Amino acid sequence: MSQYTQPPQPQQPYAPAQMPGARPARNGLGTAALVLGIIGTVSGLIPFFFWLAGILGLIALILGLAGRGRAKRGEATNKGVTTFGAALGLVALILSVVGAVLTFKAVDEVVKEVNKTVAETSASAKPATGGGAGGGTEGKDDVLRAGDSAAYDDGLEITVAAPAAYTADEFAIGHTKGNRAYTVSVVIENKGKEKFDATLVGVDARAGEDGVSAEQIFDGKVGEGFTGTVMPGRKITATYAFDAPADARSLTVEVGPGLDWDASQWELKL
Repeated sequence: MSQYTQPPQPQQPYAPAQMPGARPARNGLGTAALVLGIIGTVSGLIPFFFWLAGILGLIALILGLAGRGRAKRGEATNKGVTTFGAALGLVALILSVVGAVLTFKAVDEVVKEVNKTVAETSASAKPATGGGAGGGTEGKDDVLRAGDSAAYDDGLEITVAAPAAYTADEFAIGHTKGNRAYTVSVVIENKGKEKFDATLVGVDARAGEDGVSAEQIFDGKVGEGFTGTVMPGRKITATYAFDAPADARSLTVEVGPGLDWDASQWELKL
């Protein structure tokens, strides 16, 4: 009786034993903190985006601090990324504060300039001494006449003299044949503390009771108008010529010192 040897049976594979308590690294908070910190910092460098930098910076700082807590407990492995994200979040917050201060300051300056432009300087009538040769108002009404001055709150004074007949040369622009030409002298005195830019002064005129536009005349003697700057305590004078219908008996002259001042009008007899 023969003996048989049974071949050895292959052993079944077995799974290696897992380390107790081992978990995957939780690095999400650190990564999110880094991304939000970068975006927040860049937003803080863009004008008027300070609000976005503040929001993203705050979130990045919170996530970064939470991620560092995970790293200390061994739940995350990106401690450096988390720390950098939290630092960028803090930088974004600082930039948001600086941006807010600069933005509000800029807006405040713009509002002040707008208010200054809207709140034009008004003028009060200052009659010519003794009524003037042209018939000053002497305080009886608010109508300015020849020799009267418009006194502004900032010390600017404008005086318009009585019109004088004028003969325009043959090459004059603005004079119509059959009409009459008149010159009007305008004096601007700066009694304030700031220099006055006279280049923006506008002078217009209307003739007669119907207020027909009196065209300004330009020739070799008149028409240049005001130029340059008037320093405090100084005066400047310019002569204008206007074309009026032959039957006109009055000339209304309007002088506007600039955008920050109300225009004033003078009723002049022809």
